[in-house]
Amino acid sequence: MSTSTKPIALVVGASRGIGRQVAIDLAKAGYHVIVSAKSTTPLSSLTTLSPFPPDPNSPQSTITTVALEITQLGLSATAIPVDTTSQTSIENLIHDIITSHKRLDVLIYNTGAIHWGPLSTTPLKKFLLLQSVNPTGLYITLHHSLPHLKSSPLGGRIIVVSPPIYSRFFRGKTAYAIGKVGMSVLVKGLAMDFDREALPLPDKNRQKGMAITGIWPAVAIESAATEQFTRRDQEYKRDLRKPTIFSDAILAILDAPAERVNGELLLDEDFLREERGVTDFGKYSLIPGANPKRIMPEVLPDLRVKEQDDEGMRIDSSKL
Repeated sequence: MSTSTKPIALVVGASRGIGRQVAIDLAKAGYHVIVSAKSTTPLSSLTTLSPFPPDPNSPQSTITTVALEITQLGLSATAIPVDTTSQTSIENLIHDIITSHKRLDVLIYNTGAIHWGPLSTTPLKKFLLLQSVNPTGLYITLHHSLPHLKSSPLGGRIIVVSPPIYSRFFRGKTAYAIGKVGMSVLVKGLAMDFDREALPLPDKNRQKGMAITGIWPAVAIESAATEQFTRRDQEYKRDLRKPTIFSDAILAILDAPAERVNGELLLDEDFLREERGVTDFGKYSLIPGANPKRIMPEVLPDLRVKEQDDEGMRIDSSKL
């Protein structure tokens, strides 16, 4: 299959860890993957980079090395840098994709800034960075991607790394939670827009229908973010899973009907159990034989209300 006939999947935040694994597994599933993040490696340095591929959770892993990993497997990928704090950079990213490939079928927004701590020890500069990279970066990316996703013959699929909404998530990380939960609200709200516009329903031009979905790990996954803990205590690895569980869940979401996943805030383990019938998650444990602790609640609150379908008076400020 030539690159031009493959569906195009953009993974934002694909230089290391989970995003790298998602990019590789999407390529294995038949996508041409746009590997995007801020970090790059000069082409002149690739020949001397040792070992190759580099540690996937280290700064040596960049969009350049990930794209090269994919192409060395005989698959197709393109590395395009992006700064998700810059509207111009995001706009240029989407422009380059459409100019080169004429389509965009899947968007995975994995990039994210992390800072956990109470409000009293979170400076304003850090708070603003969290909001810029997380909800604002996502909003800008969606704003520029949506016209192209809507014309995708696959219906256009969006997957956002954002959590289910429940109050315990806010504890001890208010500034971070504001942004990540805001991303989940965006998932819910845009899904409602799709419902209003009848976009999730497949028609003769769409094989699967349009949908936006949130995904979050039920158990902590090895990544660049967990390195700070495993360096201090190797026992922490016993509570980690491999990032392949996340990419498997994303592929399952992409295969699911739009009406099944549109607007859902899913957990990787639970969706694989329900949708793919997975019962043995031992293969995903970072340490063989370990039984990592679940960090997400077993039961999540239902955000719907009795009057869910009562919209009242529809208002679109852009038309006033």
